[in-house]
Amino acid sequence: MKKALTVLAALATVGMVACTQTEAPAPAPAPAPEAAPAPAPAPEAAPAPEAAAPAAPEAAAPAAPAAAPAAPAGK
Repeated sequence: MKKALTVLAALATVGMVACTQTEAPAPAPAPAPEAAPAPAPAPEAAPAPEAAAPAAPEAAAPAAPAAAPAAPAGK
């Protein structure tokens, strides 16, 4: 059960990071046409994954306690 909870927490974390990374590039293309130079949006995209990294541990912490009550209920 502990392994399953760990896997679920990891998948939830990966899902949160994936969603964050998917949303981050979306605003980047809009400024690109306005700001003619392409190098400008590139540095803006770099901090987005860094911002997603701190969110991963925060997402993992709530995921574990949320999954814990589900285990006894399943039994």
